[in-house]
Amino acid sequence: MLTTQLKSLLGSETSLLFPTKESKLNWWKDIRENPAYQLLLNEIRDEGDRLLKESDPELTFSLFKIFDETGSRLEFEKVYFEKRRRLTTFAIMVLLEPEQDEYLTALENTIWSLCNEYSWCLPAHLQNSPETSVNVNYSLFEPSKREYSIDLFAAETAFSLSEIVKLTEEHLNPQICKRIYEEIYNRIFFPFKEKTFGWEKQTHNWAAVCAGSIGSAALHLIQDQDELAIILERVIDAMSSYLKGFQDDGICLEGYGYWQYGFGYYVYFADLLKKKTEGRLNLFDSEKVHQIALFQQRTFLNRNLVVNFSDSLPTASVFLGLSHYLSKIYSDFEVPENSLRSHYTDDHCSRWAPAIRNLLWFDADSVPLPWRNGTYFSKDSEWFLSRHICESGGFAFAAKGGHNDEPHNHNDTGHFILQGNTEVFFKDLGSGLYSKDYFSEKRYSYFCNGSQGHSVPIINEQFQTPGSAKYANILDVLIGEDVDIYEMDIANAYEVKSLQRLKRRFTWVKTNPPKLVLEDTYSFVEQPRSIVERFITPVLLITKTDDGVILEGKNKVRISYDTSQLKLETKLITFINHYGKSEDNLALDFIVLHPERECSVELVFQFE
Repeated sequence: MLTTQLKSLLGSETSLLFPTKESKLNWWKDIRENPAYQLLLNEIRDEGDRLLKESDPELTFSLFKIFDETGSRLEFEKVYFEKRRRLTTFAIMVLLEPEQDEYLTALENTIWSLCNEYSWCLPAHLQNSPETSVNVNYSLFEPSKREYSIDLFAAETAFSLSEIVKLTEEHLNPQICKRIYEEIYNRIFFPFKEKTFGWEKQTHNWAAVCAGSIGSAALHLIQDQDELAIILERVIDAMSSYLKGFQDDGICLEGYGYWQYGFGYYVYFADLLKKKTEGRLNLFDSEKVHQIALFQQRTFLNRNLVVNFSDSLPTASVFLGLSHYLSKIYSDFEVPENSLRSHYTDDHCSRWAPAIRNLLWFDADSVPLPWRNGTYFSKDSEWFLSRHICESGGFAFAAKGGHNDEPHNHNDTGHFILQGNTEVFFKDLGSGLYSKDYFSEKRYSYFCNGSQGHSVPIINEQFQTPGSAKYANILDVLIGEDVDIYEMDIANAYEVKSLQRLKRRFTWVKTNPPKLVLEDTYSFVEQPRSIVERFITPVLLITKTDDGVILEGKNKVRISYDTSQLKLETKLITFINHYGKSEDNLALDFIVLHPERECSVELVFQFE
């Protein structure tokens, strides 16, 4: 869209969150007295009390250099996000309890500290950037101009501060307000106007979060219509790039956490833009965006368990504010149960935008429902998900085809998840601890990223390899009332020259309780050296039976197989999860005792 066209669509509305100061004060008064908000408000108050007792944290140079020296992100980011937690919490507390001077003082000190930061970017995102370059020529006659990078968190910081100043400016010292404007213009608006950033053409969450944050900050702070249109034109183009990362089915290949993150910022910006243009620019008016919105209800397995392919976590909470907002736009959007509500401290990054909208967009009159029974298959993304609710409880099965060059890719073509009554028996490890090496050529040496950490075969001691050419050929999909079938050929995912075909067939039998039948059929040019059917499980009690084994946690799954064909070996595997915690799991290796050029392996997983 041309800048001139965009300018003609902009309205005169400057207060995008509340029409008047009086309406803002009345709204905050109402929620303080509304019982529906009290659980969340109490969580915020408790966090405010805790943070008031803590000293103001600082981002020292010692913390800044750790990533460059060791590749570790945790040390710097722990302090960085604690500062954002203080910003978000104290800002909300000033709105909730404006008579409490200690919260205003704490908020102003936190804002001042953020404005003093060397960069709003994370060190992990500053490699080869102006901030880390030491080759600078200084001259009295050619003053050097400070250059700023813009990453996810720099953009988010600008969005947070712009919205906070609009909501609290009658409380803040004018010097603090001036500083906010000054830093956002210098660190975000000027750099964005003067140069192009790589994330603008990306097709994943970076485009939505960075652009959405910049666009939202601009809508709040920039009064000149010409200047605002210049920013918004670029932002809208970046949002279009973000949408290109989705097929028409709306599946977020990065996983639910990145849907909540990236699409969340798309929604936050689209809402403000819709208000600013008085509905003339509506980024929700798209069938693809509609399908992306429905991803939430398509990815939950049971209660808080999600399909966590790629760098995603196995459990999730929902932003009720975001869910209630989307339910008003799309009639088929399912409002999740309140028990899945994201607690105030759940977001370790303590992001302002979703935190405040969990209040602003919360609708006490919405009608929540449990996740529906049924099966869903995505032809575009090759995700298969079935929720089966019966007298024995709630069960779910999910599997994927796809390829090994997806966003936040894992080598996991043909991988599956199986759970019963909220207990995961065959799992996806999800995301490991982010570090420099995690996103380098060493990525697939990490157990959670390579196929060695997924429920897929190991052939001739070889794992799957990365690349878009390593894909599944979908052979059959059958969705029935009693039985679902999902079959694919995953031979392409391996660089085993003699392997011609590897048909993996899942048969999901929806009885009471259900069972999953897995059959792998191999075809080789020459006799294989070895075939190992690997499955990843939590650490469970394993009991041998005449025809297999029983896995026991709170529930039981019986694995039946030909014990004369397969030999089971169990291996304890440990990986460092996304939060830096050591996590133990099991690899169940079913070794084919006499692999042949043409052979088939069948395992039956029966819930008891």
